[in-house]
Amino acid sequence: MIRTQIAVVGTGPGGYVAALRAAQLGAEVVCIEKENLGGVCLNWGCIPTKALLRTAEVYDLARRAGEFGVIVDEPRLDWPIAMERMGEVKSRLIRGVRTLLTQAGVQIVEGQATLVRANTLRVTSSDGQETIVADDILLATGSRHLDVPIPGLDDPGILNSTSILQLEELPSSLCVVGSGAIGVEFASLMGTLGVEVTLIEMLPRITPLMDETIGDMLARTLRRRGITIHIGTRVTGVTKTDAGYRVAMTSEKDGDLEVEAEKVLSAIGRAPNVEGLGLETVGIQPSRLGIQVDDRMRTVAPHVYAVGDCAVEGPMLAHVASYQGIVAVEDILGHTARADYSAVPYCIFSLPEAAGVGLTEAQARAEGYDVQTGMFPMVANGKALAYGDTEGFVKIVSETKDNAVLGVHIMGAHASDLILEGTLLKHFEFTLDEMEQVIHPHPTLGEAIDEALLAVRNRPLHIAPRRRR
Repeated sequence: MIRTQIAVVGTGPGGYVAALRAAQLGAEVVCIEKENLGGVCLNWGCIPTKALLRTAEVYDLARRAGEFGVIVDEPRLDWPIAMERMGEVKSRLIRGVRTLLTQAGVQIVEGQATLVRANTLRVTSSDGQETIVADDILLATGSRHLDVPIPGLDDPGILNSTSILQLEELPSSLCVVGSGAIGVEFASLMGTLGVEVTLIEMLPRITPLMDETIGDMLARTLRRRGITIHIGTRVTGVTKTDAGYRVAMTSEKDGDLEVEAEKVLSAIGRAPNVEGLGLETVGIQPSRLGIQVDDRMRTVAPHVYAVGDCAVEGPMLAHVASYQGIVAVEDILGHTARADYSAVPYCIFSLPEAAGVGLTEAQARAEGYDVQTGMFPMVANGKALAYGDTEGFVKIVSETKDNAVLGVHIMGAHASDLILEGTLLKHFEFTLDEMEQVIHPHPTLGEAIDEALLAVRNRPLHIAPRRRR
């Protein structure tokens, strides 16, 4: 039997960060992991996909080398080497997480954890069973690929966000079902590497959770790069063929359509991992969205917390899971901490990237704000032009009365890095007047944010103002 102050179930970004913060605060912590240290993020999500996207980015830049006066032979992709590099990157980070936990004094136990009482976990592994008694238990079990009841989409050969990272060679063609972050990132990755890609989205635009302008302009960019996109289109069935798969779909605009591809990727969504945890023994009844928690990440069961993708609150993002993990252990250890999701940045690491924080223009109008917006194109930014990364824009959503910034939306190179400034604007409720006093370094991509802020009031300096009607 192991006795501890805090038992953390799961070691993804929610679990291991929570454990490290708890250890910083002087708590005894045990982490239980049934599969791979680091969770989906380090093993099958955030990190490996970004390593491959970097490969695609380098490959694309090599093909454009002549534009910069660098003469090279036609580049050739070596997929096994790219996969080997991906493995090395994620292995290094996983080793780093293990080292951090060990140095912090966190005990790691391998196995499947199940609640048997409010303060007791049974951990089952190939070595037998272990009992862990804890003052408080934090569930950070993450999520998995969402199975959708579309005929044929359950075929064993259909790819998901995990199995696509195990391909030994690139397919000649790929049909991607779903255009959220996962779908668009893989469509962009495969399309850049020469795969013939078809992207299908049931809603009226791709990246439907982002600002409408991003969805529209990103779709144009992806189409220019050779990706076929069907929006407002529902997949009705998938049939296996000798050459791969036939995907049947229908839309109001085009009627019934079919596309054939060697491989199909289902990227429709994620489902919380809440099965087999013994939640019912402590009175927790999860929904299909996960475990209900409050703003301190407390469940209905005393001394049982849930964070990350297995919890209902907050979007399914690695950085949200880490944030929630910190909130949970700080609450456990008597510190004041409450979750606030008003300024959560979200990113799509496509080529080019897209990112946003706060309200979209449509959301702001729906909430009754008197909305004013400003946009600045990256093609007018000096550094973007010098680097040859001119696709994209910065868009600011503001309200008219107090000029408060409601949302920031970016498409273009390094959008995932630039959105940090937008997150600060939204979190600290900056106004346009306050931001006009901020000096942005030159030449940087961040100057586009400054110009978009000026454009809200039709005073941009490096593009022509909008014509007044």
